[in-house]
Amino acid sequence: MNIYEFRRYGTFAFLLASVIVVGIFLYVSNSIVGDLSRQERSRMQIWADATKEIASLATADAEISDSQMDFLLRIIETNDNIPVLLTNEVDSIIMQRNFSLPVPDDDLTLAVPENRIYLQKKLTALIGSDNRIDIEITTGITQHLYYEDSTLLRRLSWFPYIQIIVMAAFVIVVYFAVTSTKRAEQNKVWVGLSKETAHQLGTPISSLMAWIELMRDDPESDPMMVEEMDKDVRRLSTIASRFSKIGSQPQIETTDLNHVITRAADYMRTRISSRISLSVDCCEGLLPVALSEPLIEWVIENLIKNAVDAMDSTGSITITTRADLSHHLAIVEVTDTGKGMTRKMRKEVFRPGFTTKKRGWGLGLTLARRIIEQYHGGRIFVSASEPGVGTTFRIQLPLQN
Repeated sequence: MNIYEFRRYGTFAFLLASVIVVGIFLYVSNSIVGDLSRQERSRMQIWADATKEIASLATADAEISDSQMDFLLRIIETNDNIPVLLTNEVDSIIMQRNFSLPVPDDDLTLAVPENRIYLQKKLTALIGSDNRIDIEITTGITQHLYYEDSTLLRRLSWFPYIQIIVMAAFVIVVYFAVTSTKRAEQNKVWVGLSKETAHQLGTPISSLMAWIELMRDDPESDPMMVEEMDKDVRRLSTIASRFSKIGSQPQIETTDLNHVITRAADYMRTRISSRISLSVDCCEGLLPVALSEPLIEWVIENLIKNAVDAMDSTGSITITTRADLSHHLAIVEVTDTGKGMTRKMRKEVFRPGFTTKKRGWGLGLTLARRIIEQYHGGRIFVSASEPGVGTTFRIQLPLQN
């Protein structure tokens, strides 16, 4: 298992653990809410039994001691947090308790019209719920006790959802913090690697330039060979300069993108297999884009090299440019007739370290995306790919007026 697979599985394990923790919290919270709900129903049952006892004694004209009546009334009065409605058999309200009435009124007969309307709406909502206890006063006489959940129970019922939101926010913050830290570490590695590469290339390039000058002065040297060697050495110097620019803000100038694309393609055309055709189809007119020429050329060369590697020594590469005036974009597409990519490969192709070749660091496309997106404010992505058919990379850069 490589480091990228380890990180991917580590991220999955972190998310799975977070889901399990949230599930445990939800289970515990729901258990508490369920227990409290059952306790409130038990209290309402006791309240209903006390109400039944008082009504039964009053109906039977039975004698009841003051202490017994005080006990029964105390049971009813101790309910100071659960809203209760007591109705007759046809659901006409007899009394209410603990409702926040629109017009404060201690009269249990509900003489205030606004209060009657308010309580009737509450009753309508409660009739279809499970919060109902039937009280059989005597044979043929039944009352109904309707009750709402207490304020505490309603608040606790929201608690699991609050937990989910808090835990989700925590997981998101941690995930993005870890991702940002990892990305920052990768950036430091890329910048350090690039600058060190540029530094290490400097000395042999200077030495090669000196040897080329000596060869020019040697009458036995082939001028054409010396000239080609000079082009490649200067190209190495350009590459070292590109590496040195990673991590620092490059010089951006408005340039014709068609010219930059054509120049990069012309250089690569003589350095790839003759069995691979490389054609450039630029749109008419200029494509003014604010860019760093060496870095854009690097991106195009990288895409061409990747296209060549995707083909078995034969095929074609087509580079097209056009202007999308409706979105104010310059668009470059590099299409090859290579092996193509699966859907999974398309998702990972820009990931650092991803490569299908036996040799290579898998940083070419990663650096290309960094150049396009961070330095030029554009986008680079796989617009189309099919195994056995080929791949098209698309670059979008903002057009300049």
